[in-house]
Amino acid sequence: MSSAQTHQPDDPFPASGRIAAFDYGTVRIGIAVCDPDRILASPLAVHPAADWQNDGDYFRSLIKSERIVGLVVGLPIHCDGGESEKSKEAREFAKWLAAETLLPVRMFDERFTTADANRRIGGNFTRAKKKQRVDAIAAFVLLESFIEACRYRQAVAGEALDADPNGGESLDA
Repeated sequence: MSSAQTHQPDDPFPASGRIAAFDYGTVRIGIAVCDPDRILASPLAVHPAADWQNDGDYFRSLIKSERIVGLVVGLPIHCDGGESEKSKEAREFAKWLAAETLLPVRMFDERFTTADANRRIGGNFTRAKKKQRVDAIAAFVLLESFIEACRYRQAVAGEALDADPNGGESLDA
């Protein structure tokens, strides 16, 4: 984020430092990180989602080793802007992640991230390997979009966890 970015004093999301993005899915969770200046993002890992509620050690270790100061979780939104059961699951994951890591979390609109990831993926991967890679790249696309939205707004984008999901703050404006 640029030095011109404004940071609201009551917003616990840090204006600088490394952030991680999570593309939550019922099978896999894609993870991406950025540099401390939030200029470059890159895919990092894919974690199995089957038992995420019992994987606090994994996420805390990842946060510590990558020196992460804030988290972004993708929020699946329908094209009409409505939320779904998947949206509720992503919110539940985000709340759990915030409690486990004690870091601020922003929800961010993830519409079209998987489609974009599928377009970006290259190489000669097996079908299974490509599916895994797509999840990490989708998290990367999410993080890239979040960083860009923050630059555009000159403020932290997305929705704070305690924001009203049916109104109030915009997820990507």
